[in-house]
Amino acid sequence: MTTPVPLKIFVYDNSGHPFQAQLSRLLAKRGHHVLHGHCEAYQSGKGALAASPGDTVRFTSIGAGSSIAKYSFVRRFLQELRLGGELARLFRRHRPDVVLIANTPIPTLFVAVLWFAVSSTPWVLWHQDVYASAAGSFAAQRGSSVLRLAARMIGAVEAWCARRATHVVVIADAFRAVHEEWGTLDKTTVITNWAPVDEIVPKERNNTWAAEHGIDSGLTLLYSGTLGLKHNPTLLVSLAARIQERGSAVRLVAVNEGPAVNVLRAEASARGVPIVLLPFQPYQRLPEVLASGDVLVVLLEPDASAFSVPSKALSYLCAGRPIVGLLPQSNAAADLLERAGSAVFAPVEASIDAAASWVISVWADPDRLEALGAAARALAETEFSPDQTVARFEALLLSVAVKPGSVAA
Repeated sequence: MTTPVPLKIFVYDNSGHPFQAQLSRLLAKRGHHVLHGHCEAYQSGKGALAASPGDTVRFTSIGAGSSIAKYSFVRRFLQELRLGGELARLFRRHRPDVVLIANTPIPTLFVAVLWFAVSSTPWVLWHQDVYASAAGSFAAQRGSSVLRLAARMIGAVEAWCARRATHVVVIADAFRAVHEEWGTLDKTTVITNWAPVDEIVPKERNNTWAAEHGIDSGLTLLYSGTLGLKHNPTLLVSLAARIQERGSAVRLVAVNEGPAVNVLRAEASARGVPIVLLPFQPYQRLPEVLASGDVLVVLLEPDASAFSVPSKALSYLCAGRPIVGLLPQSNAAADLLERAGSAVFAPVEASIDAAASWVISVWADPDRLEALGAAARALAETEFSPDQTVARFEALLLSVAVKPGSVAA
């Protein structure tokens, strides 16, 4: 019998998402020395990013005391370059055998890749989003030649980084075409995302968190997560407004931070939609937060669909709630939602009538509401197998690390 050589693994997830932190915990439980990092300056719903009793994983961060200027592009670029230097210093200090890096802005990633090259540290790019695609779409929407040039530069640097990765993990088959174009397909593996079913569990609708915020009764549409360039926040208000116009009282709850908050507030005021706007909540309360929505809403713009799988949809499934997806049918999350019996509509105003009808019909049938929640949870328990996923990541990291192989047990 053989056991893997314990590795010094540095998992860096810029966003601080829950399932990446769970991966680090599981790798540590397999005997590896795991350090998990994230960026405090990046605003998002964070996972469990502190050691709990019994954990052997360690946690660290960059960007303490600062906040990314998301929509000031020059300032953001300079911030992300500086954070790349901070991240490289962390790598130099801890000298990992292998690095797994995800959700990292291109300027930050570029600086990190320079350090990998100088130190000869093997690293795996966990490719969650194609930044070049998002930047190109945004530039096209703005019609700016300067932004188009910036998008091309981002694409060139992103491809350069991918070519220098020891291996690449992508989250959907759609990424394969990009890596074929970049010449990196031969070192690319598909491992789909998941959500931690043991951490995000179903709770009662009328729970303590709902009572604290006065949303423990009445039809509540809830959105929890990032609202960025690949979303259209006004669709949330449109959906609630259309339900209200049909005679059903409804409340919109959005748990988010950033520029979209002001957009939602103004749109809801203009259309007379009751809205509750809250900042990102502590991760340990996320199950209560999600349980407080009678129907959970996930958004994704068509331009972002091919290269993004909204992690909030996976968390929603774990929470065991009915879900309405305003996202393209081609997105990988759409198939999961439909298999759970929930509904998917195109993310355009023309689809809002049908989406509103679906929400009203579900709300009018408590038995169906409960059945859809149970089906969502059942699918999550079937689809999200962290043990199988960690085994795949462990084998991959061992194959590229400085100390690959095994020793007799």
